[in-house]
Amino acid sequence: MTRKFLTYAKSNTVLFVILLVAIILPAAAKEIQQNRLQDNGQTAPEPQQADGRRHGLPPETFAVAPGTKFLVVLEQDLTSKGTEENAKFIVRTVEPLEAGRGIYLPPGAEIHGHVSRIESAGVTGRAKIWLTFDDIYTKFGKLPIVAEVVSVPGDHSVKPAGPSQEGLIEGRSSTQQDAAQAAAAGAAGGAVQGVKNKDKKEAAQGAALGALTAYLEESGRGHELNLPKGAKLELELERALYLLKE
Repeated sequence: MTRKFLTYAKSNTVLFVILLVAIILPAAAKEIQQNRLQDNGQTAPEPQQADGRRHGLPPETFAVAPGTKFLVVLEQDLTSKGTEENAKFIVRTVEPLEAGRGIYLPPGAEIHGHVSRIESAGVTGRAKIWLTFDDIYTKFGKLPIVAEVVSVPGDHSVKPAGPSQEGLIEGRSSTQQDAAQAAAAGAAGGAVQGVKNKDKKEAAQGAALGALTAYLEESGRGHELNLPKGAKLELELERALYLLKE
């Protein structure tokens, strides 16, 4: 009986020690890290949602730095053929925007903007949309935002323009391969009537004319730009975004 009791006590002691170590070690590691930061004149930042107030901290602490990139999703369709200039649109953030000392704006904030300019593919051969972002809406109020589109993830038929044309998104234009394929189809169609009439000369002339017409039409034709609801855009801040009430 005594031996069994000692065995039971030893096994429980081992279990108790294991649990004690599991509790103490993480707390000790955190305390060591905090002590190191304090020795360097720093404190370990705790993640904190921005509420628009300074809490005695300098304004720079609440600045999301210029150059910060983040994803948003469109809340409605934008097309180069059906959308008008000055049309309003909304995108919603899908990533947190982080400022200093662990302060952040959680995903789900709405950004309101407008289409500042638009050109359909039928006018220029390449569809173009200029997007301007005006304000971001948070739980503590509306903030001005200056940002531009830097990519359209997952859609290789559209691309943002260079830095000299801020806010511009372009659709792809027809390639030489597209034009060549159109020419081949046009040639086949143009030759049909001559073949029906059993006239080789007429067939050849019809093929040449059909090929030329189709080539010219295709080479001068672009593709309309279509950004559907739910499409992702990657934005980049052009100026610091201060997560503070005005």
